Amino acid sequence: MGDRHSWTAAPATAQRARSVLAAAWSCAVTAEGGREEFIGVHTVAEDGRVLLRLPDDSTLAAAAICAPRGEPSAVLEFADVAPVPVRNRIRARLWMAGWFAAEESHLAFHTTRAVLRDASGAVVVDLDEFAVAEPDPLALAEAQLLTHLADAHSDAVERLTRLVEPESLHGAVRVQPLAVDRHGLTLRIERAGSHGDVRLPFHRPADDLGQLTERMHVLLTQASRTGCPRTLQRQHTERDG
Repeated sequence: MGDRHSWTAAPATAQRARSVLAAAWSCAVTAEGGREEFIGVHTVAEDGRVLLRLPDDSTLAAAAICAPRGEPSAVLEFADVAPVPVRNRIRARLWMAGWFAAEESHLAFHTTRAVLRDASGAVVVDLDEFAVAEPDPLALAEAQLLTHLADAHSDAVERLTRLVEPESLHGAVRVQPLAVDRHGLTLRIERAGSHGDVRLPFHRPADDLGQLTERMHVLLTQASRTGCPRTLQRQHTERDG
């Protein structure tokens, strides 16, 4: 049993950071004036610069504009939140330290340091790589894809657990789709007092929704050829009895 693939590719750190930035709907800004959280005030330039249109009554706007240019004077924080309800829904956080410059009707944030933290730890993002990286092609569609998979195709999610090593499913009480990118699908396995994640890599990267459909079909076909894990069989027997 288990994952039959020979590689476990995942997005590079810079692309992962750009994906978090692209999909985030809110941001927290910490500067000399304090800390404020905003919704829907930021956009992202092609080179990764964050552009903010802060409210006129924001104390941070004045503090940011008056801060010395070229010196780190603010920190932006973006959270990567799982669209499907699971434990610990924050999948990653991106922190960007730098300074603001006023440009027309917005503030442009010039990053001097970026750090991405997920379940595996914190990693400093190379800013040159960050500037040229592009978000994962599925990043903006991920939320809709995962919620549809969880809500309308729970049987498919259960079938995919056949590709998971049986010991990883020991004590499992629920399995939910946690993340998807061009390289693979991640499942969150929840137990009574803990949880863990298992990644099912695609046989080839998916660059659009059409290719993702084909990659998912391949995974489901592989799962259909594999027997039901004994752990789940026991759960089904207990439930049906």
